[in-house]
Amino acid sequence: MAREGILLGYGNPLLDISVTGTQEFLDKYGLERDNAILAEDKHKPMYKDMVDTFGDKVEYVPGGATLNAIKVAQWLSGVPNATTFFGCINKDEFGKIMENKAREAGVNTKFQYTDKEPTGTYAVIVTEKYRSMCANLAAANCFTEEHLETPENWKLVEKAQYYYIAGFPLTVSPSTVIRIAKHAQASGKVFTMNLSAPFLCQFFKEPMLKTLPYVDILFGNETEAETFAKENNFGTTNIAEIALKIAELPKEDNKPRTVVITQGSNPTVVAKDGKTTEYPVIPIADKDIIDTNGAGDAFVGGFLAQLIQGKPVEECVKCGNYAANLIIQRSGCTYPETPDYK
Repeated sequence: MAREGILLGYGNPLLDISVTGTQEFLDKYGLERDNAILAEDKHKPMYKDMVDTFGDKVEYVPGGATLNAIKVAQWLSGVPNATTFFGCINKDEFGKIMENKAREAGVNTKFQYTDKEPTGTYAVIVTEKYRSMCANLAAANCFTEEHLETPENWKLVEKAQYYYIAGFPLTVSPSTVIRIAKHAQASGKVFTMNLSAPFLCQFFKEPMLKTLPYVDILFGNETEAETFAKENNFGTTNIAEIALKIAELPKEDNKPRTVVITQGSNPTVVAKDGKTTEYPVIPIADKDIIDTNGAGDAFVGGFLAQLIQGKPVEECVKCGNYAANLIIQRSGCTYPETPDYK
């Protein structure tokens, strides 16, 4: 059964700042509709400008890939503080909003604080049906392994039975990822990770491959899986074959690795014990899709919510599909007050 502190995540916390904006505002910062970029220096004043320009129309949602998944798992678990989250923020205005909103979501946040950079932000500017997104990692990039040295924080690592880390922290503190992964493996616990983005499979291949021997469940989507296969010379673009090959990569213990690859509206592929199974997603009409951003994170959150209750893979995938289907019908990675998952 789920209990307090059973699931721990480490990731890059980003405060989603979302607004219905104007073409004029996009032009001011050289942003394009329907595009996602990393902030350059010219974009850094934009986050405060959004608040000043659009005032109370601005919505704040605590986000970043790992925290999105952890929030969804927390929501579905129904157990207060079932989840714990580590990441780095500043004690600035956006940091306070992040902390309050994440706690309201029931997540036990244990942030590391920095004054070197502002809290990480993710601007989402909607014009008509299009979204322009701009991420400024800022403080999230300042996380260090020292955070684990604090006895109360390491106790939370020890208390957890399941761990989830998106691929993005491999660019920030790979030593933290490995340390948590090694603890999980040595203690017979479950460590889960995500490929998260094609660029990670390409340019952060080394830390990713160093972590994989400790990974019990690996998530990804079809584009990430194809990039991973290409970078590691698998010689195939068949998703089921790729999933099997990843599942069979060397592991530190003798527990089989499970690989879960989502494919948008196509069936989810799960590879384990030398065989693959396909699970259809919940059909949805195009007109009902509001925002696919965060669908992958929601899927992971739903999957983990069942995993921490000891449910089989079929039930985990079913709940993942439920969460993803629900979230794409809303703006941002948000959800109603109570789940109706059955």
